Amino acid sequence: MISSWKCGGFDDKCDVPDLVRVEPIALLPTPAGCAVFLGDGKKSIVFYIDLAIGASINAALAGETPPRPLTHDLYLFTLEAFGAKVSRAIIVALEKEIYFARLIIEAENEIMERKIVELDARPSDCIAIAVRSGAPVFVVRDLWESLDDMSSVLQDMKDKGMDLGGGL
Repeated sequence: MISSWKCGGFDDKCDVPDLVRVEPIALLPTPAGCAVFLGDGKKSIVFYIDLAIGASINAALAGETPPRPLTHDLYLFTLEAFGAKVSRAIIVALEKEIYFARLIIEAENEIMERKIVELDARPSDCIAIAVRSGAPVFVVRDLWESLDDMSSVLQDMKDKGMDLGGGL
């Protein structure tokens, strides 16, 4: 496993790892789903997700509002109803070609004091939710630095005029 970050309840007592802020910079359909490129302005990485979640991320990035709420919208509406919001998403590890992430949620309402909750989640869901809520996405620096830079591959695709999705 790349990255040994484990917090078990992201609160003020947790040692926060060094993080790199990233954004989705391209989404491309593939025969098996969707390639998501994340970048920090200097480097980009790629991983592969389900086509439906790729379409969900793409629609959110393009500012499209579906006629009916999608699953990620419903999740955010539920959080909002309980006085919670997405604080950030963090991609924390890579094990056997599978990425792991955490969705950090903050809640504060008239019933309870401020609470911060860390949820294990797929990076694809974290990105879809973060894009909709305007929350930042991070990668643990040790993990980020261990991953291949795919910027030249992405630039080659741009140079060939490929549609990178989401108005990106």
